[in-house]
Amino acid sequence: MSTTVTQDIRVTVRSRFEAVHSDPKVGRFLFSYRITIANTGKDTVQLRSRHWYIRDSLAKAREVEGPGVVGETPTLRPGEEFTYSSACDLRSGFGAMQGTYRMHRISDGSEFDVVIPELQLRYPYASN
Repeated sequence: MSTTVTQDIRVTVRSRFEAVHSDPKVGRFLFSYRITIANTGKDTVQLRSRHWYIRDSLAKAREVEGPGVVGETPTLRPGEEFTYSSACDLRSGFGAMQGTYRMHRISDGSEFDVVIPELQLRYPYASN
């Protein structure tokens, strides 16, 4: 589990290898992740978009970006949090994800990026 705080927005991430949905023999490694975004500040904010950098030890790095997360653009009042789960597939058992959320501050219309801490994606049966 990793946590970062950017402009009073706390992001906590946790990843897990999904053995049932993976097939290491053919190079399919699926990792799920759970993210909680908490507003610890005084302003209401809305998550507008995401931008991920995904590294895989056996494949070219890729970027994923788009509106919201899991089809939502949550608005967080002070003290509120939003939790969602998603997944990422790799060709190898070793990789990582990191990125940013673009947030919109409701009070003044400003936008800012929030750092998503790095998620380590590790095939547990290959570790010492």
